Amino acid sequence: MMESVWLVLAAFLLDLAFGDPRWLPHPVRAMGSLAAALEARLRRTALPLRFQGILAAASVIAISSGAAWAVIRGAAALHPLFADVVSVLIMYSCFATRDLADHALAVLSPLAAGRLKEARQRVSWMVGRDTEVMDEDAIALAATESVAENTVDGVTAPIFYALLLGPLGVVAYKAASTLDSTFGYRNERYMEFGWASARFDDLVNFIPARLTVFAIALAAAVAKLRVFDIFRAVREGAALHESPNAGYPESAFAGALGVMFGGERSYGGVPDMAPVLGVRAERCNARTLRGAIGLMRLTAFFFLGGGVLLSAAIGHFLLQ
Repeated sequence: MMESVWLVLAAFLLDLAFGDPRWLPHPVRAMGSLAAALEARLRRTALPLRFQGILAAASVIAISSGAAWAVIRGAAALHPLFADVVSVLIMYSCFATRDLADHALAVLSPLAAGRLKEARQRVSWMVGRDTEVMDEDAIALAATESVAENTVDGVTAPIFYALLLGPLGVVAYKAASTLDSTFGYRNERYMEFGWASARFDDLVNFIPARLTVFAIALAAAVAKLRVFDIFRAVREGAALHESPNAGYPESAFAGALGVMFGGERSYGGVPDMAPVLGVRAERCNARTLRGAIGLMRLTAFFFLGGGVLLSAAIGHFLLQ
């Protein structure tokens, strides 16, 4: 068990060091392309839309995991060390701590310098809401909320499944997350077709989202943020979110940073009112975004550290 933990640690360190170089082929992009191709083919059949979506989701997860298994097995046939190297590289490609920080820092730099046009453009790479007329506070809010929400699906949940199930588990998780990003929309096109993708994503994030709150609290204690406001914010706000999971990290970040998330925004020109999360009526700014980036990084370390310690304890118990 500890041997696999060392592989996860190596993958995590690679992610911190190199992030997601755009010139490298990325499995998530391949998963997205596969999902789109399957959707086009399945929609030409006479099957019920919900069943089409179930087939698409099951196929993408099975093919992605199967491809990872085949590559690892092929490497193992050459040498066991090659299998370890390939496993590390696969898990590294599924971690996004560095990439999430880089995206947020790309917004922070022009925001702090008052270059709002540039900041609006860069925050549009992180969120789906309309950004054209955002003021400084709205830009900071959007980027900070994105960091909070993506702390689970980009950071802690991949760590969770890598520690629990190894490279095949984290690939299956990323496939589920990609399916939700591709099909999990509550609109006419995907209400039925995307049902399975959305529900499975809710399922696989259920435990990591809740465990992440405790990692956020530990990180907030080290960063001298509002630890006790975290649990109050989660208790009062997590269930208000339309997602059964996203409300937990978002509420926890809002509590720790001493700000309010949510409120009015628009998507494609259509106004929307997100639930208000947090216990202190302060608005986000560049300083808040900087704090969110640091909190996310610390959360990743504590979540990984807790997982490593738990794995060591389980391994010790099994050897007794």
